[in-house]
Amino acid sequence: MEVNNSPTGQNKLETGNIWPLMISLAIPSIIAQLVGILYNMVDRMFIGRIENGTTAMAALSVSLPLITCITAFTRLVGVGGAPLCAIKMGQKDQEGAEEILGVSFASLISVGAAITVIFLLFQKPILTMFGADEATLPLACDYMTIYSVGTIFVMISLGMNSYITTQGFARTGMCTVLIGAFLNIIFDYLLINVMNMGVKGAALATIVAQGISCVWALSFLFGKKSMLKMRRKYFRVRWKVLAPIMALGVSPFTMSITESLIQISFNNQLSRYGGTMAVGTVAIMFSLWQFITLPTQGFCQGAQPIISYNFGAKNYTRVRKACKISLAMCLLYSAAAASFMMSFPHVFAGIFTNDPALLTLCAWVMPVYLFGGLVFGAQTSCQQSFVSLGQAKISLLLACLRKVVLLAPFIYIFPSTVGKTAFAAAVSEGLSGLVEYPAEVFSVFLAEPVSDITAAVCTTITFFCFYRKHLTGSDRKPAEN
Repeated sequence: MEVNNSPTGQNKLETGNIWPLMISLAIPSIIAQLVGILYNMVDRMFIGRIENGTTAMAALSVSLPLITCITAFTRLVGVGGAPLCAIKMGQKDQEGAEEILGVSFASLISVGAAITVIFLLFQKPILTMFGADEATLPLACDYMTIYSVGTIFVMISLGMNSYITTQGFARTGMCTVLIGAFLNIIFDYLLINVMNMGVKGAALATIVAQGISCVWALSFLFGKKSMLKMRRKYFRVRWKVLAPIMALGVSPFTMSITESLIQISFNNQLSRYGGTMAVGTVAIMFSLWQFITLPTQGFCQGAQPIISYNFGAKNYTRVRKACKISLAMCLLYSAAAASFMMSFPHVFAGIFTNDPALLTLCAWVMPVYLFGGLVFGAQTSCQQSFVSLGQAKISLLLACLRKVVLLAPFIYIFPSTVGKTAFAAAVSEGLSGLVEYPAEVFSVFLAEPVSDITAAVCTTITFFCFYRKHLTGSDRKPAEN
């Protein structure tokens, strides 16, 4: 079911039964996120099995922070406007919503062009700073040179797709991701396996697939079905409109840009203590972590139009119920997914590599790295609910808590503290066949679950304090279900 542009369809956000409505909106978003995981994983799955697969995997790992930076700026000037559009629609301000859409589109193009130039001119020093060494730098440069050319396609595809989903067209938004993902798999096979292009083929496959996804998303927004119309008079960067978009987008931006910081920190510390093999391991851990984080974001995307629209309409009963359902769904999923992967580490590590040493190291690290995923759903749900409610400052602070305040420092502090303890030494030395990896490697990975659990508890407490203070008032008009 999609919420269309008819009066009845639009009223579903305001009066429809929340459970089936949220499920109908969340399922396509979840499918899109799961396919998005495949999108992000498929390069590593093919690359990990070429002749120099372990080195190539490490090269992709040092490239990930740059790719994450692209996603971050997409969220800053693109995704941040989607909840504002929904709030404007809830206030019956169609012109204001369409102006946000047009300014966001122009901003994505401008920022994408600037990022492309910067990456092409300074990729070597940037990649070296991100953890590339003599073995991985040439392959990382090969990958990022091609990927950078497609930056604008990537940004428009992701950024404008959020405006499709926020209108209630969840299945159409899902198709944007599906098209890109399946084409990426096909092109990866042809360019890597058939044409033997290695990492260059992986990058080319990604940008071509994203280019086609970009065309699909724009064809919908320029078409007749879209409730929000793309109007040329709004295709300019206007600070008056862009500032609120960025104010709300700064939280998801910070989440992504700090993810880049975390990737850099992991790469540098693991390269220092464990070498190329350990850096290749963290690339696989990042991929598996997406099995937890991206579907929970899909749940939140299903809740976002309902929360934002009804918050704009001051229909607080529906806002409260949608927030509770989102929290329950996210927490249940993250706990189940983390438990399953921790129970079968060799199976999931085997998706990415057939190198026995890398496989063993990944299986050892996985239960440690993913342990915080048991409660991570609460972190995602509560933080994204703040975004849906337009609470940019609170969401930003919570986004910084987990990664900037906790995780990044812990990655550097733990090797010289936890890594020197008898417990860390016993864990490392007790691993048959991997005694060459010091206790510091274990302590670097341990920083992840410690940060995840601490942040999830703090974010949940903060949200429920806000909930009790601001969302328990009476509705402007009677709510149904």
